[in-house]
Amino acid sequence: MNILWDFDGTLFDTYPALVEGFISLSKQDLDRTEVLKWLKKDSKTAFKHYGIDESQREEYTRLHNYYSKNESTPFEQLEEVLSSVENNIIVTHRDKESTIFLLEKYNLKKYFTEVVSVEEQGFTRKPHSASYEYVLKSHRIDLVVGDRDLDLIPARKLNIKTVAFQNQDIEADFHIDSYADFIPLVLNQLKKTL
Repeated sequence: MNILWDFDGTLFDTYPALVEGFISLSKQDLDRTEVLKWLKKDSKTAFKHYGIDESQREEYTRLHNYYSKNESTPFEQLEEVLSSVENNIIVTHRDKESTIFLLEKYNLKKYFTEVVSVEEQGFTRKPHSASYEYVLKSHRIDLVVGDRDLDLIPARKLNIKTVAFQNQDIEADFHIDSYADFIPLVLNQLKKTL
């Protein structure tokens, strides 16, 4: 079984750090719940909604990476899921250095075959499918896991089964709110069809 994972909000609970970085960037007193709602759609939409220029994206990346290193943790029972899978691959908008830093900090890097940083490697941002197509050149992918629709759109386009994590409002083959449910509700079901 080979799984392609999103990182932020899927493997690690980075949204508190993403929200803090965004508010710091905006230099405004923003409602954290409201900012989270916009970031869950995607950062481009959040930038536009709050009138932040795209030229500040690099600064945003620096800020949320700073907050992530100290505040972000993997979701509970994630390691059990990762260890039960043959190959785990990450495709993320986050830079590769901070992704690997967090994986190493929590001793999870050993579970990943590859980490693809969309922008660092020159791919168009998700939901464009170029980064997924790149992964498919070297790995068969049985499943894509993400917390936002933009993580799952390329998978659906490429006819790959999908899991929506902590988001009941997006189209997916499976919806879970906890990794405790992953093996019984997703992996065991999927193994019957492969």
